Amino acid sequence: MKIAQKKYDLPNGEIAIIKSAGADDALKVKLHREATSAETHFMARYPEDGEFNLERITNVLKSIEDSERDFMVSAYIGDEMIGDLGVTLVRPHIKYLHRGYLGMSIRQKYTGMGLGSFMMKVALEQAKVNGFEQVELGVFSDNDRARHLYSKMGFKEYGMNPRAFKLKDGTYRDEIIMVNFLD
Repeated sequence: MKIAQKKYDLPNGEIAIIKSAGADDALKVKLHREATSAETHFMARYPEDGEFNLERITNVLKSIEDSERDFMVSAYIGDEMIGDLGVTLVRPHIKYLHRGYLGMSIRQKYTGMGLGSFMMKVALEQAKVNGFEQVELGVFSDNDRARHLYSKMGFKEYGMNPRAFKLKDGTYRDEIIMVNFLD
């Protein structure tokens, strides 16, 4: 589904347009995800894992566009995607229909400017409208900035997957599992 377009004024004077990415934005999504995977170890992939598959991204975006519940909240400055947040159904089974899963990334240059909070607020409001009763996510245990944002937005830590991520240097990071009950 598509969300209503919004505007966010960044403290640096730039204006971010918040809207849904569609299938025609697949290349922008691909470039954004490749860039964010190279900026920090907090993403699920390294750049060496290979290029993101453009056809697969196009199909996923088309599926989200056609969905009555799944959606994306994307931030653009001009034609460049600088932020990406998606909420998708955990599973299409009756017992899971109340649960959404959230994934998010913002270019490092635009972190610390309130953009993540704004995108998250838009997403949580839309998730509730779409019938989700809770939104879940996983975050690297050492990603203090993201954990703070999620806590500020009402997420609670409820579990941990030990050694969920093994970095190239051989060290491990736990994954903190969080949930926001959309009362």
